[in-house]
Amino acid sequence: KTLTALEDIYLPYKPKRKTRASVAKEKGLEPLALRILSQSRIEPNDEAKQYINTEKGVANIDEALAGARDIIAEMVSENADARTKMRNHFMQKATYKTVVAKGKEEAGIKYKDYFEWEESAKTAPSHRVLAMLRGEEEGFLKLNVLPPDEPAVELLENQFLIARNSSADQVQLAITDGYKRLLRPAMETELRAAIKQKADEEAIKVFAANARQLLLAAPLGQKNVLAIDPGFRTGCKVVCLDKQGQLLVNTTIYPHTGQGNLKDAEFQLKQLCERHNVEAIAIGNGTAGRETETFVRGLKIPDVLIVMVNESGASIYSASPLAREEFPTQDITVRGAVSIGRRLMDPLAELVKIDPKSIGVGQYQHDVDQSKLQKSLDDTVMSCVNAVGVELNTASKQVLAYVSGLGDTLAQNIVNYRNANGAFKNRESLKKVPRLGGKAFEQAAGFLRIRDAKQVLDSSGVHPERYALVNQMAKDLGCTVDDLIKDLNLQKQINLQRYVTAEVGLPTLTDIVKELAKPGRDPREKFEAFSFAEGVNS
Repeated sequence: KTLTALEDIYLPYKPKRKTRASVAKEKGLEPLALRILSQSRIEPNDEAKQYINTEKGVANIDEALAGARDIIAEMVSENADARTKMRNHFMQKATYKTVVAKGKEEAGIKYKDYFEWEESAKTAPSHRVLAMLRGEEEGFLKLNVLPPDEPAVELLENQFLIARNSSADQVQLAITDGYKRLLRPAMETELRAAIKQKADEEAIKVFAANARQLLLAAPLGQKNVLAIDPGFRTGCKVVCLDKQGQLLVNTTIYPHTGQGNLKDAEFQLKQLCERHNVEAIAIGNGTAGRETETFVRGLKIPDVLIVMVNESGASIYSASPLAREEFPTQDITVRGAVSIGRRLMDPLAELVKIDPKSIGVGQYQHDVDQSKLQKSLDDTVMSCVNAVGVELNTASKQVLAYVSGLGDTLAQNIVNYRNANGAFKNRESLKKVPRLGGKAFEQAAGFLRIRDAKQVLDSSGVHPERYALVNQMAKDLGCTVDDLIKDLNLQKQINLQRYVTAEVGLPTLTDIVKELAKPGRDPREKFEAFSFAEGVNS
């Protein structure tokens, strides 16, 4: 049984506020309702006469029958089988119907596609569901999610009508009332919640996929970069970064505000590129981005790569405590330009500094369940960081925090230890970090790399727990681990079945051999520059 089915069974016994049925029961009309519902050969009017009682508020036959129908209507609406059938019917046959709210035609023009819209609730894509719900929430649309009434009522009649007589006529009236007044609103509320949940899940999957694509974008690598945060009237903020992403110099140029300023901008950019041996220019893709790209390409600076960079969330980073801590004397525009340049060098290392919800991962992200969205995006960032691996001796606190098993506190402890004691020589020395216990080491060690470590496996994705296993493989082949890593033919000679144990299965062994073939290699694609066709500016 599902939780929904259990709730249906409990519904008739659930304490509830005063209803028309409960009032009728207080008037003593429940026996009459049960007699009518049995649809035996009785005359309802004659039967109802017995229940006229002015002291209880039943003044005549019509009032007695109306009260009995109220009781039957509630019984129909709370019947577990009826609710199951109706729930399935709504899921299959309900349609979204939207119309523009009266007098909101101009104010709600962005929802004009939904001013008179109808489509199946079962097949409506998540982005349209979220758009309609937002339009309703903002008061521009009137929305119903219902199937046609007649087939729904017919389903109930097939279940509850068992005769053709005057009692059955009363039951039929109660069924129609129970559906329209009680069951239909309840089912619509349930359906809305179910479809909203489904739309949220689908949208969150899209958001997570988009975030993964941004995070795993190909890195340019360690290059001298000049980064530009474009602008028209306020000018373009320009920064020069060294190969480690450190800020060297910043200035502002005005290539879009007049011929004199254009010449000055040309001179400044060429001078900066020559002075700092710039290898690539990163241009933010926001306002004036395409115009700035055209201007820079027109300079024809030799041997310099020009790349448009997604700047979503750069303004969030530039105003964050982290950015203020890193660049306390610079204004937010300079910090934003630095972020754009670093994104070109290593998108993952820079984007982890920003709340995943702020990097522009999709439409309607503020309409979905925020806790589920946050968890999904955090899991995506962690997955990306762990898939790429983290250089232990250079990674920032923000990157380390996403390594499995660490978190903010241990990440800060690692940075503090590194600052106090110098670079980590091997993975084992991680155990000296305060509060980093065996469990955290077990979870994190395989994702942390130490370039040029004495133990060659410390720069790979092989976990320290499996070093002995790799040493055994090399010993069995009569070579060193270094030889095994360098020689693909030796790797092909490894008989994996020989090393299968209760603790180490074939999938783990396969992963180890794959890692030996490319120890520490970045799984992200190789960087390739692209450019838009000339004359296209928006």
